Amino acid sequence: MYPTLDTVAPDRATGTSITRALRVVEAVAAAGDGVTAKVIARRVGIPLPSVYRAIGTLVDEGYLVRLPEARGYGLGYRVAQLHRSLAEQMRPSALVRQVLHDVHTGVGAASYLAVLRDLDVVVAHVDDCARHPRPHLMRVGEPVAPHTTAAGMAVLADLRRGPLAELSARAGPVDDAVLTRIRADGTAVETHEYQPGTAGIAAPVHDRHGVVRGALGVTVPRAELTARRSELVRAVREAAASVDQEAPAG
Repeated sequence: MYPTLDTVAPDRATGTSITRALRVVEAVAAAGDGVTAKVIARRVGIPLPSVYRAIGTLVDEGYLVRLPEARGYGLGYRVAQLHRSLAEQMRPSALVRQVLHDVHTGVGAASYLAVLRDLDVVVAHVDDCARHPRPHLMRVGEPVAPHTTAAGMAVLADLRRGPLAELSARAGPVDDAVLTRIRADGTAVETHEYQPGTAGIAAPVHDRHGVVRGALGVTVPRAELTARRSELVRAVREAAASVDQEAPAG
């Protein structure tokens, strides 16, 4: 998985001016509004003159803003525009969104679609409400750790050997016995692994060639899983089957 914004390592700051500029953006995102150039330079291990050059370009292009009252810098609004564009591009069809809504309201559980995008399992859409909220870690347009989510495990179990080996090389080895069980059941189940106190069930979805493209799942409080497992498994299986061939390609 990718490093988080609060773990920007100095050894990742070396390289081209583009790489250095990206590290500067990450450092500002991690520090919050008002971070100074000197603090940025110290955090990412880039010489201060190079930091000032990167900041100048990033401000001009809208990726950072100067905050005179705080005597520092903050994220610019182009960053938010990029994220909105990503979320819109990943948005599934109206049919899939309706199915997710029907699952949410029908079984009383937050529902979601995650898609395989390159070697990441990424949340593409969530249908939830205040009564049935998503896990707070689940955000549209962001990858999830495949080993700790029901959707991720459902995708892993259905991947062909080559892509599975590539994804496992990045995220870590997968227990073959677990994947075999998921294939046999048609659904993956996780408890507490993604977020403490929650549980998830997901089933794979495919393109028209039968290649796995993602997974449709639900999340519920862990305490509800035992009593509702059969109902949720049935709902997820039926919903995933109804949207097969509709998942957006990665």
